[in-house]
Amino acid sequence: MFELEQLDQDGAIREAEEAVAGDSRADFLRKAALGGGAMIGGGALLGALPSLAAAKPSPKQDIAILNFALTLEYLESEFYKEALAKGAISDKITLDVTKVVSAHENAHVRFLKKALGSKAVKKPKFDFKDTTGSQGKFLATAVALEDTGVRAYSGQGTRISSPAIVKAALSILVIEARHASRFRAINGNKFAPSAFGSADSMAQVLKTVKGTGFIKS
Repeated sequence: MFELEQLDQDGAIREAEEAVAGDSRADFLRKAALGGGAMIGGGALLGALPSLAAAKPSPKQDIAILNFALTLEYLESEFYKEALAKGAISDKITLDVTKVVSAHENAHVRFLKKALGSKAVKKPKFDFKDTTGSQGKFLATAVALEDTGVRAYSGQGTRISSPAIVKAALSILVIEARHASRFRAINGNKFAPSAFGSADSMAQVLKTVKGTGFIKS
């Protein structure tokens, strides 16, 4: 696991804290994307993030991207937690894989929260509907979530200014891709559909996530 000092070797995260003073856009960023306060409710943060991360790579944008990643990791972590708690996963291979993936997603959440510190967004409330009630629906949803995670991390790689944060994001991307491939194989999908992967913009990913209705507030 990366320590905060390793992640912020170039001082980008600390610099972002210093850069917000007297900057109205940055002050908004602090309140909306960094503070994790009231704006998380009602999907406001999800709607604000794409515009906040639309500028050139910068320390402030790095933090918006990290909070975007944290929101996705919260989603995956809670999904696997609920699926395991319900006990609807019926075969040992799927159960064993889910336990490993769940532990990974929990570790991603802890890492991103530690890296962001007080700027980490709060965990939303989730409603996964009936997707965790049967193994078939669980697997189909797991494939979709992991594929989305891969496209999300891929889409943000070139938008990050800090080399240390790029390295951290790529280390998570590799694991998310392995999760996606494993669940695809278990679900009877092609484990690697093509020789090249796709990358989605933040707006595309958030549209997909909001479309599920899983994030309630």
